[in-house]
Amino acid sequence: MSDSKTSATLRYTLMRFGIFAGCFLVLWGLVYLRVLPRGLGDSNLLWVLVLSVLISAPLSVVLLRRQREAMSEQIVAKVDRAKTRLEANRTREDVQ
Repeated sequence: MSDSKTSATLRYTLMRFGIFAGCFLVLWGLVYLRVLPRGLGDSNLLWVLVLSVLISAPLSVVLLRRQREAMSEQIVAKVDRAKTRLEANRTREDVQ
């Protein structure tokens, strides 16, 4: 198993968080520059957080396709190995 497969889930998660953080910073800057409207009262942070989630989600779907596939392959391989070990244990118990 190579190092690229070992940390596929961690890499995907960090990249997903990075896209969210980037969106948050850009939106926060746009609100600060008054390009985007401020929230009502103290809701400005919530407004930027929700908008960041709404923008980063479709970006992640498009931009992180390769990382999601690598993560999926890693998970499938682990499940297959677990199934193989379970079947080997069952066979060993049946023989004894």
